Amino acid sequence: MITQHLLNQAISSNIQLALSEDIGDGDITAQLIPATTQGQARVITRETMVLAGIPWVDALFAQLDSKVKLEWLATEGTLLAPNSPFLRLSGSARSLLTGERAALNFIQTLSGTATKVRELVGLLAGTKTQLLDTRKTLPCLRIAQKYAVGIGGGQNHRLGLFDAFLIKENHIMAAGSIAQAVQQARLIAPNKPVEVEVESFAELEQALAAGADIIMLDNFSHDDMRQAVTHTAGRAKLEASGNIDRDTLRAVAETGVDFVSMGAITKDIKAIDLSMRFI
Repeated sequence: MITQHLLNQAISSNIQLALSEDIGDGDITAQLIPATTQGQARVITRETMVLAGIPWVDALFAQLDSKVKLEWLATEGTLLAPNSPFLRLSGSARSLLTGERAALNFIQTLSGTATKVRELVGLLAGTKTQLLDTRKTLPCLRIAQKYAVGIGGGQNHRLGLFDAFLIKENHIMAAGSIAQAVQQARLIAPNKPVEVEVESFAELEQALAAGADIIMLDNFSHDDMRQAVTHTAGRAKLEASGNIDRDTLRAVAETGVDFVSMGAITKDIKAIDLSMRFI
């Protein structure tokens, strides 16, 4: 779960890196404008999007120039139509221009994530299945993208290697067996969820016998997923993963699995087309 502390840490780290890589020793182009010049600008989306990333933009301008005024015309999670304005800014013209790219980068990336998730969650309507993200996120934007997944209506899988066990093929081989891996996990961190990835019904039975909390069905066919749901009968949560896309998501959900995890919702993201113009 993304706590407020983790979120604040991520925002602070993201902002520092973004401003450092963009401004460096100073914005030389902004120096073409007199320091006393004031400006007003608005930001619009050129395509349909779910707005996500407001906390990052607020923090960015608070650090860059706390005198810049931001007026949000839409709230986080709002579905916006093309050409909709969603932010007005006023203050030092230099500051507006210096912060423009870093601010838009956060909004267009996180909104792109939230928009894709909102679309896929819509395909699950009427089923019990929840859409999960993975650790396949953009480097250094793990918390930011998982936050955006939540804004889009999806759910977060584990945040990293520290908050839950996911015992995969190589872990099983190194530990000796599914039973030994699960037993050791219970000893290491008794209160952490234990998930086991399985590739066959034999491994499914082993994971159930070992008492796994969640079992990931890796590349199971739809028929096999249905059989797994019937066989498991609620003894563990079931997660489908592997080769699932927009076209197959609904069919997978209709097998009765509890979760579907998709790396594409965070790693294959198309940034939203945004525009900031002085007014």
